[in-house]
Amino acid sequence: MANDFKRLCTPDIATSLTTIYAVPAGASSAALESIVIGITAANKTTTGVTVDIFIDNEDGSNDVYIVKGASIPAGAALEVMAGNKLVLMNDGTNGDNLEALASAGSSVDITVSVLEDV
Repeated sequence: MANDFKRLCTPDIATSLTTIYAVPAGASSAALESIVIGITAANKTTTGVTVDIFIDNEDGSNDVYIVKGASIPAGAALEVMAGNKLVLMNDGTNGDNLEALASAGSSVDITVSVLEDV
């Protein structure tokens, strides 16, 4: 297994849940884990907004928020991870998803940095 660093950019997060990262299955549908090493949300509007970032758990239960209603001032960014790491999984059939929504349409760009295949 090779470890792969990836950066995923999702522009224009709106007021409905948007998948910003989905853990892929390994080769031949094998289990695979990913480590999220950074999430940055940038407000590209001229007014303050809030953002929610949510883990949709692969087993269909235990879904949790990473942040809920986090304020981002106009033109500013929020570093969600702040030095922490987050392990996400795919059991070979179902995978965890990171999802986000903002309080205003097309107001937030999100960048996620992950280490896959660990």
